[in-house]
Amino acid sequence: MADPAKPGSTREAEPGVISTDVPARLDRLPWSRWHWRIVIGLGTVWILDGLEVTIVGNMAGRLAQHGSGISISTAQVTTVAAAVYVAGACSGALFFGWLTDRLGRKKLFMLTLAVYLAATAVTSLSWTAWFFFLCRFFTGFGIGGEYAAINSAIDELIPARVRGRIDLVINGSFWVGAAFGAFASIALLNTSLFATAVGWRLAFGIGVVLGLVILLVRRHVPESPRWLFTHGRADEAEQIVAEAERTVERQTGAPLPPVEEAPIRIRAREPLGFVAIARTVVSRYPRRTALGFALFVGQAFLYNAVTFGYATILTTYFAVPEGHTGYYFAVIAVGNFLGPLLLGHLFDSLGRKPMIAGTYIGSGVLLFATAALFQHGSLSAATLTGCWTAVLFLASAGASSAYLTVSEIFPLETRALCIAFFYAVGTAVGGISGPLLFNGLVSSGKVSDTTLAFCIGAGLMTVAGLVEAAIGVKAERRSLESLAAPLSAVRTEA
Repeated sequence: MADPAKPGSTREAEPGVISTDVPARLDRLPWSRWHWRIVIGLGTVWILDGLEVTIVGNMAGRLAQHGSGISISTAQVTTVAAAVYVAGACSGALFFGWLTDRLGRKKLFMLTLAVYLAATAVTSLSWTAWFFFLCRFFTGFGIGGEYAAINSAIDELIPARVRGRIDLVINGSFWVGAAFGAFASIALLNTSLFATAVGWRLAFGIGVVLGLVILLVRRHVPESPRWLFTHGRADEAEQIVAEAERTVERQTGAPLPPVEEAPIRIRAREPLGFVAIARTVVSRYPRRTALGFALFVGQAFLYNAVTFGYATILTTYFAVPEGHTGYYFAVIAVGNFLGPLLLGHLFDSLGRKPMIAGTYIGSGVLLFATAALFQHGSLSAATLTGCWTAVLFLASAGASSAYLTVSEIFPLETRALCIAFFYAVGTAVGGISGPLLFNGLVSSGKVSDTTLAFCIGAGLMTVAGLVEAAIGVKAERRSLESLAAPLSAVRTEA
């Protein structure tokens, strides 16, 4: 046990109760290479998710071609496979989210990446539709688990003053993978370079190679000290934070600022089950629960619909060749990444409520305008892509903030499962229905049906923004413990 007399220590205040200033010490650390290691090790997995989703969307036509080596239709890829992938992600989020709160962040962000790598590698061997669907389910299963394990770990390790921008940029890096996947699909769809049965298989191999590199980097990311001290492992938490402090001092060449916040008192408790967590979250934080649902449903519908269906819009209404849709999607992907990158700092300075509400409502208004222009035949493939880029520049920052919101406004012991729960429910409602409804309307070939699809997405984003404006939480630059006290916290009598 750390020396009780030493400033900035974790100690046993009384039998079974730990007094610790670990959260305050983590939040006061200046930005350093130690934080970059965490960002690179954990955040880069979203690049894999973006790569996965984009390649499958752009490869739909090629997979359905004669000679592809797999018996599957374009509709099955863009609807059934998309829904199966999302269903796997929802299931994986809940299962691994539960394990993350019980077993720790590090064990799970290693395990979930391993599941993703195995499923992606096997996908390249698919020969029939049912096996492809099975592989897509387990690929999503691994990615869903990543959402819970990674977001909880990042928020618990990153200082409060920059938590918003870092979280947004990390979640927005999905679109770096999407851009890479779009350009990769252009080359892999070129039959002069790769045979019809080879190119799409190599596409999944790209994800495996990148995932192995991330797995090597991730080995050096520490367990969350916040998770450790709530599970009675105060010595390990103290050791990690002390090592981080020494590392940061060496890297910055300056002494650390003093710890200003008072220690918190924690009594270790047994892990909570699904029912106990759900009851706690809903009964103690009903407004925050409603907020999380609204944000997740809106962004899940919009993003899953567009990601899986935009190539169909280009080929159906603008006769864009299947091998060229990647160019347009790459432009959209760049706009999506620039949104969180350029707007992220405002979530920490102007605040969560105005920025989250503004990005959701703003993207909804722009999408309504895009729908009107599309209905009147005023758009080309290029100008429609420009409109969607503007819409998603705002929507991307808003969508990333949904993960940030649910990861910081609920107690530490429930954090990973809360992320998983809102992701699963929101994505099940919006992420499965989105591709099915969107592709059904778009594939009809009727302009009015596609306009309706645009308006549904715009309406959901606008409603979510209004909910944020009404009941959003001012979480900027505040410690996680001040936003929601740990369930194991011991109240100190005045």
